[in-house]
Amino acid sequence: MAVFVLAVGAACFLGLGFVLQQHAAQRAPRSDLLHWKLLLDLARMPDWLLGVGFMVAGQVLSALALSQGEVALVEPLLATNLVFAMALARVMTGTRLGRSGWGGVVLIALGVTAFIVAGRPGAGGPDAGPLRFWLVVGIVSGLALLLVVLAKRMPLFEEATLLALAAGLLYGLQDALTRMTSERLDAGGIGEVLHSWQPYAVLAIGVVGLLLVQSAFEAAPLRMSLPALTAAQPIAGIACAVGFLGDELRTTPAALAGQVLGLLAVVTGVVLLGRHPAMPGHHHFHR
Repeated sequence: MAVFVLAVGAACFLGLGFVLQQHAAQRAPRSDLLHWKLLLDLARMPDWLLGVGFMVAGQVLSALALSQGEVALVEPLLATNLVFAMALARVMTGTRLGRSGWGGVVLIALGVTAFIVAGRPGAGGPDAGPLRFWLVVGIVSGLALLLVVLAKRMPLFEEATLLALAAGLLYGLQDALTRMTSERLDAGGIGEVLHSWQPYAVLAIGVVGLLLVQSAFEAAPLRMSLPALTAAQPIAGIACAVGFLGDELRTTPAALAGQVLGLLAVVTGVVLLGRHPAMPGHHHFHR
């Protein structure tokens, strides 16, 4: 129960933080896109700092959840952050959810439930060897880099979506490395953690992911970025968990069908919510 409470609490803070960050990022100079200067300019905006504070709180709660539960269990719950973003957006714009909005909420809730019930994710398998570990890390990182390269050649709307997808992949990898750091802390204490590379990789990925997310928020309305970010992170996190952390999912035909349908429902739900008129910037995009 504690894992569920922590993960849903993290999703709440993350959703609120994303809305506030996008509200600030859309006022940043367009020349700052994908440039470190963007973070410096945003740091002067109180609403962005508040949004970052909410996001940090969400990441702390998600780290606590990951320390007590498998990544494949926590990640789908974190995907509900868009529900909380929608709630704040409704307050900001005064727009009612309507059928499409509530449809997205229901799909996300049912999708998360279906995935967890069908897959019953849990530890038990052996950790991967170095070759498999670096292969998974390389694939996830390579896909993120490819998306960034492609994004630079796209119009702003499509660029925002691709940058958010890249950030989501990196955040999923970050979650898996956070789990590894927590396991090292439990096994050898803070000394062993400080002498390992994982916590520094978690920090570096967090900074790069932050730049990608803020650039996506600056490039286009939130509906073009947050659904992609929300959908990519749990999928990447689950892939990493199964790929090198030893997490296992049930693989019977019925279980696999339930997992696929659950993930499809989550993705469909976040897309419906992300395109809802209540999302900030839906009617105010400009180049």
